[in-house]
Amino acid sequence: MPQSSSGSIESTALGNMKDNGKGRAALGIILALLIGSAIIALVLSIVNWTSIAGPPGFKYGMVFDAGSSHTSLFVYTWPADKENDTGIVNQIDVCEAPGGGISSYANDPPAAGASLRSCLDKAIKLIPEKQQKETPILLGATAGMRLLRLQDMVAADKVLDEVSKTMKEYPLNFRGARILTGNEEGSLGWITVNYLLKSFVTCSFAGKWVHPSQGETYGAMDLGGASTQMTFSPKVAITNKSTEAVFKLYGYNYTVFTHSYLCYGKDQALKLLLAKLRETQKSSNIDHPCYPTGYTTNITLSSLYNSPCLNTTSGDLTAQITIKGTGDPTVCQNTIQEIFNFAACGTDCEFNVYPPPLTGDFYAFSAFYYIFDFLNLTNRESMSTVRRTIDNFCLQDWNRLKQRFPTEKEDRLSAYCAAGIYIITLLENKYKFNSETWSNIIFAKQAGNADIGWTLGYMLNLTNMIPSEAPLEYIGRSRSLWAASLFFIVLSLVAAIILALLYLCFQRE
Repeated sequence: MPQSSSGSIESTALGNMKDNGKGRAALGIILALLIGSAIIALVLSIVNWTSIAGPPGFKYGMVFDAGSSHTSLFVYTWPADKENDTGIVNQIDVCEAPGGGISSYANDPPAAGASLRSCLDKAIKLIPEKQQKETPILLGATAGMRLLRLQDMVAADKVLDEVSKTMKEYPLNFRGARILTGNEEGSLGWITVNYLLKSFVTCSFAGKWVHPSQGETYGAMDLGGASTQMTFSPKVAITNKSTEAVFKLYGYNYTVFTHSYLCYGKDQALKLLLAKLRETQKSSNIDHPCYPTGYTTNITLSSLYNSPCLNTTSGDLTAQITIKGTGDPTVCQNTIQEIFNFAACGTDCEFNVYPPPLTGDFYAFSAFYYIFDFLNLTNRESMSTVRRTIDNFCLQDWNRLKQRFPTEKEDRLSAYCAAGIYIITLLENKYKFNSETWSNIIFAKQAGNADIGWTLGYMLNLTNMIPSEAPLEYIGRSRSLWAASLFFIVLSLVAAIILALLYLCFQRE
């Protein structure tokens, strides 16, 4: 009995030791797994928190749009770690420089540089001081400077030298000041529109950058003071190779028709119109059918013929002419159509370049938008409604218009009738829109989160922010890291629960 009792005690003790050993082993495994999962979750959380709470900041860029009638400075920003993504550039400010376009300072080039200072002083305050030296700043001059270069190349160079000198005085990364060609201006406007509308690449629901399934792009139409541009991707081959441009963006090839019509911006076209009326009436007192009844103004011949777009008149350029509005939209339409008649000069005329058959939607911006916005015609109204609205506006007398729009500058208010009829004539006679395709025109100032124009495309191009190759598929860091962290935590907890249940079973045995 004692031996038997002793053997039973020893057996029980040995069993308890084995059970305790199994329990301690299971407990050790549980603790090791919990500690391991905690470390993994902690590391992932720290990395993830860094990616969310400590982003790499933002980059900035500035572009001067030196147009024929005014100069504007656009300021852009984008996340520093997403330079080659799309739809992430934001316009944070736009500033209009005082005075006219830089081409108006041909006789005083230093004043052209001085005209930029107020906008530069304002914009640089938006940039953190430590990032100013790496912030690119560019100036692109358009048709006003193209015309000045035709008149006086030396004067044009002096103006560019002076604006460059002013821009270099600021602690920014000066990338140059130059005159854009007309086709560059049109192409860059097309890139801006389609970049902002994510036509090249877009973010899918899964968080990946992908090429849109339709692959369609929008056309771009720009109307400035001295030129107008049209750019779009046609469905047919472009026969006139001087109007063809080819781009490779995000791994896809794009072939576009692009052409700039110098001298057919709004301001120069209205000068052509006035010169035509003077030539027809052969008088110093001109009845102007596109100005409202009751409107009268005096101008010198020098202010009319100060452009290479018009043949200089003979006689005294200091002489004055009197312009009297007659408010006749039908005669206005017929007279404007005459400046589109180039049968006499044949195929050599630049304005005889016509676009291929139109396809898709078109964004019409700059003066296209500003004129039609004033006339309340930016909601895809039919062509007949547009004609009727403009005609009704043209029939109103000058005193009534001033009462209706007391804050509008008189030189602008008096010209809205002529500008409105010119736009519809240009779009129909030159760009070949008709009553069916008119609804494809979108008159807009902005697309996405920035103004439409060539400036954003210019900055994207010179800072290499639009790659020629397709981007790698992108999944947000924070999303993937949180998913991995959650997976490891759940897996560890499940393992711990299973082992805990096994441990309890060993204890009961």
